[in-house]
Amino acid sequence: MKLLLTAILCCLPFTLAAEEVGRVGVDWVGNDIIIEAIPDPDVEGVTCHIAYFDRSLIDRLSNGNWFEDPSNASIDCRQTGPITIGDIDRSDDGETVFREGRSVIFKSLRLSRIYDEENQVLIYLAHGNELTQGSAKMSISTVPLYQAQ
Repeated sequence: MKLLLTAILCCLPFTLAAEEVGRVGVDWVGNDIIIEAIPDPDVEGVTCHIAYFDRSLIDRLSNGNWFEDPSNASIDCRQTGPITIGDIDRSDDGETVFREGRSVIFKSLRLSRIYDEENQVLIYLAHGNELTQGSAKMSISTVPLYQAQ
């Protein structure tokens, strides 16, 4: 079983690591809201900030479901410097910019980028991804690519 898990984890595409920039305590049992900064690795000058719920050890002990955190997330992306678009996926389904596990195997929090070429906008979508069933929890942010004149 350990060998199978290692093989699965080695085959998964890992992406950029996020930097924690804030942590807000929300209750007496130690649950927190984490805020992370994620610079887009292929679009220089764009940084996304994502906020999500992090369960405490006390919450895990009292409610069970040890290995899982909620899929809820909020996102906001902004231009943080001159924008330079690198080699990005321009298809309708875009590409994953960041992924973070929210359970041992079955759930991850993802940040996907879609390029809306016609409107000159980058669309960033934070969403849960589950192997057993999908998740309708999502958040969206856009970054316009127009030049100030």
